[in-house]
Amino acid sequence: MPQQVSAVFNAYPNEARAGLEILRDLIFDRATELPSIGRVTEDLRWGQPAYLTPDTGAACSLRIGTVRGGDFALFVHCQTPLIQNFVRELGVGHRVQGSRAVLFKTAQEIAAPALSILIGQALTYHLAKNDRTF
Repeated sequence: MPQQVSAVFNAYPNEARAGLEILRDLIFDRATELPSIGRVTEDLRWGQPAYLTPDTGAACSLRIGTVRGGDFALFVHCQTPLIQNFVRELGVGHRVQGSRAVLFKTAQEIAAPALSILIGQALTYHLAKNDRTF
């Protein structure tokens, strides 16, 4: 983990940090299943950890961080249909913030199988629509 990202993680409250570490692991685990996206880098965007595919440009930006009220979230680019599709297909019971985030209060709320699909869709978003691998 890059030093600047580590510093941001260390500044999060304990409960949020635990959940954000799970989300981070899900992103990297899912990325290993998608060799066509190339390497995933970890950097800061808007002060939050962000996950990108600089070699292929396959992914829409994924970010993780906290939101007002103490919740933490998995963010995608708000001009994509990813969150709407997630809610329609897999997100029953998940709280979302518009078209940009899935929200969590605790790490126990993270449903890894459903979120893994959402993460896979975000990591492959810019690949040809008929060539997506989820």
